[in-house]
Amino acid sequence: MKIHPTAVISPSAELADDVEVGPYSFIGPNVKLGLGTVIRNNVTIEGKTRIGNNNWIHANAVLGSVPQDLRHKGEETALIVGDGNRIREFVTINTGTVRGGGRTVVGDENLFMACSHIAHDCIVGDHTILGNNVLLAGHVRVESYAVMNGAAACNHFTTVGYLCYVGGLSRIVHDVPPFTIVEGHPSEVRGLNRVGLERHGYSDEQITALKKAFKVIFKKDLTQHKAIEEVESGGPLTSEVRRLITFLREKERGSRGRAREALRNE
Repeated sequence: MKIHPTAVISPSAELADDVEVGPYSFIGPNVKLGLGTVIRNNVTIEGKTRIGNNNWIHANAVLGSVPQDLRHKGEETALIVGDGNRIREFVTINTGTVRGGGRTVVGDENLFMACSHIAHDCIVGDHTILGNNVLLAGHVRVESYAVMNGAAACNHFTTVGYLCYVGGLSRIVHDVPPFTIVEGHPSEVRGLNRVGLERHGYSDEQITALKKAFKVIFKKDLTQHKAIEEVESGGPLTSEVRRLITFLREKERGSRGRAREALRNE
């Protein structure tokens, strides 16, 4: 274990044998750090925070701080971080709230660029990229392989779908369907994320099926309900098209274009 002499580490913190902690970092009493994790200088990790293996946490990041929610009354809630994440300078990630289930959860192999913020009760999947200054309000879900470019911001309870691409400076007030490109203020669906699909090994047949469904759902002058019915009546659906349709139906079951709004009063 490599601990800089200026680091402050609570005797109650649990650090794996090969963890590195840099100058002037602070590790609180309820923190657990897994194997291969590197904490650079001036990092603060507090609260009930569990961080897995092989994470790199860069200068001035703050993890596990209390939620920025006025209804939080000091209850013990948690931040759970998986393996292989790259958390860059000045990133902030809050713990959950009792109202939101008590946990903020981050998966594996994500890149959070400088000054991005993940608020209370967010759920972030695997292999996502949050660009510089991306802001996730409370209760947001970001599904795996999503890319959010610089300074995009999500409203509370929005969902950013699987393998979607969000343009920089976009204001996300409605759920972002999987496999799509969205951008704008407020954001709108602009196209199919064909480049992302190709990079992740989807076949021409899979992409063509999504493209056909996309044209019906987002380009025709139909209600979403009628558009989905038309797609479903066209024969067997690929798993990707079924995923898109399931996402859109969940969105409609919520309110204000956000499926997770259904959680607000639970």
